[in-house]
Order: sequence, then C-alpha cells, then structure tokens
Amino acid sequence: MAVKDQLITDEYAIYNGDCIEVMDSMPPEKIHLSVYSPPFGGLYHYSSSERDLSNSDNYDDFFDHYKYVVEGINRITMPGRLTAVHCMDVPNSNSGKGDSYIDFPGDIIRLHERCGFEFRGRRAIWKEPLAVRLRTMQKNLAHATIVSDSVLSGVASADYLLVFAKKGENPVPVDHPEGLTEYAGSRKIPAELFAYRRWSGKQTENRFSHWIWRQYASSVWDDVRMERVLPFQDAREDDDEKHVHPLQLDVIDRVVTLYSNLGENVFTPFMGVGSEVYSPVMLGRKGIGAELKESYYRQSVKNCEMALKGMRSVQQTEDLLAGIE
Repeated sequence: MAVKDQLITDEYAIYNGDCIEVMDSMPPEKIHLSVYSPPFGGLYHYSSSERDLSNSDNYDDFFDHYKYVVEGINRITMPGRLTAVHCMDVPNSNSGKGDSYIDFPGDIIRLHERCGFEFRGRRAIWKEPLAVRLRTMQKNLAHATIVSDSVLSGVASADYLLVFAKKGENPVPVDHPEGLTEYAGSRKIPAELFAYRRWSGKQTENRFSHWIWRQYASSVWDDVRMERVLPFQDAREDDDEKHVHPLQLDVIDRVVTLYSNLGENVFTPFMGVGSEVYSPVMLGRKGIGAELKESYYRQSVKNCEMALKGMRSVQQTEDLLAGIE
C-alpha cells in the first residue's frame, strides 16, 4: 500500500497511509518525540481496513501487530528521547454484572520494554464519572447499580499517559532557560506569580515556572479540559463502527512542552484528525503524522492548516509586541 495522499509544508508533513510504511520511509533517529493514542486493544473500531489495528481478531493479535509500530518508533527516535502513549484500562464487556478490566496500560509497558524502551512513569488523567457514564453508557456506572447491588458497580477509569525513553544518551538536552511560561489546563495560576513569568534570574526563584512544574510533575492530571479538542464531526462516516474522540490538546501541549525543543520533530503514527500535529505546530515544533483512514486524514488537513494560520498569527502578535517594547 503506497501513501494515498500527503501534504508537506515547512511546518508539518502529514500522510494518508499505513504508519508502518510511512515509518519505513523515514530516516533513523531523526524524531525527537512521539505522542499518540493507539487503538484501545479492540475496544473501538475506526475503519473497515484490514490494516487497521482496531480490526485485529483478538487482543493477542492486536499486540502482535502493535509490536511493529513500537519497533518502528524505536528506530526513528533519537537515543535518549521519549515517546508518550495515551491509553486506558479496557473493559472485558458491558453487561453490568461485575464486569472486569484488562490491564492494557501494563501490557503496553511490557511491550515497550521488550522493544528497547525504558519506562519513565505514568500519569492518570481524571475523568468525571457521570460524564463517562453518559458518553459510554457503561452499565456498571449507573446510579441504579449502586442502589440495587453496589458489588456490581464499576470505576470511571482514568486515562493514562505512559512515557518511555529510547535507550541511549540524549545528545540534545531539552532545556527551558526561562522555565515554563505557559500552562495548559483549567486551573488558574495565582495572579501574584505572573511577575516571575519569563524570569531571567536564578530559576530556583522562578515561582511562576515552579507552579506549572508542580502541576505537570503530578501523577494525576485532574484539570485537563476534556472539551478542548480539535473539530472532528466531519470525519465521521456511515460505513464503519465509529469512535471519533480526539486526544485533548491540554495533554498534547504538556507533553510537547516538557519533552521537546523549539524546531524539533514530533511524530504521531495514529494521527486521527491531526491533534498531535496541530499542537506541535502551534508550539513552534515540526509535526509529522500518518493516518490510515481517509476521512480522518481529510479533517487533519483542515486542522493542520488552521494550526499554521494560528501559529503565524501568534508570531505576528509577538513581533508587534516586541516592536512596541
């Protein structure tokens, strides 16, 4: 299968094709960071393509195929640099009768370790239980279950962000000489800390950056704005079972800010509607993405063009403010 379509600019390169073949065409050790959400072990189906990991016959078959993705990412990633995987525990069923879960994050960790990555930790992304119930219609989250037999009740499972490092020494440190200057989340930075933003003195005194770091270094991210996602409605089609739910931009923004420098290459093998390309471009990095499904790719083209306009608008504003100063 050749790449069906592509769009390459100075700021991003996106491809409509199988991510394995896209990665095979990429040079080794040129990617500084990757971030993505893989198909959740058969929980959702995204397309009817036989190349789609979500169409695996069973859970083990899924991991047999996913291994090629992880190996490809390992090959193209610079030594010592990171890959971040968004995932969740996968329910075995939705019967409402004491349903069990599969430790999908744990299996992802073990696969990465077998493929040459070191596990650097996980963060839980909190989700409001009623919102999960209304979105998924998960029977064990219904209040009626608590009333009738709470032994059968369930958990509004968190999302998890797993971070891995390719073995080897990182040749280019990711530094923040002014500390962290922007915050992606709903929590409000205390007003008195803005005096320290872009602090040029000792970074031990940079209270603004220190506040952001404390939120980002936490093992639980409880103020990710679930509604802050890219447009995706136009990517829906009628011929497949659908699950179009883009990764929240707050999550991607945090990963990109923490783990890459300006101008570096950020890759996503499951681009979807373009979130993991949009965010790097808006943050001054170069985004690279592959997407198998044509309708998702078409939406990603629109979203990436929107990012390019937004990035240029931000740059023009900064140039104007610099001129005023």
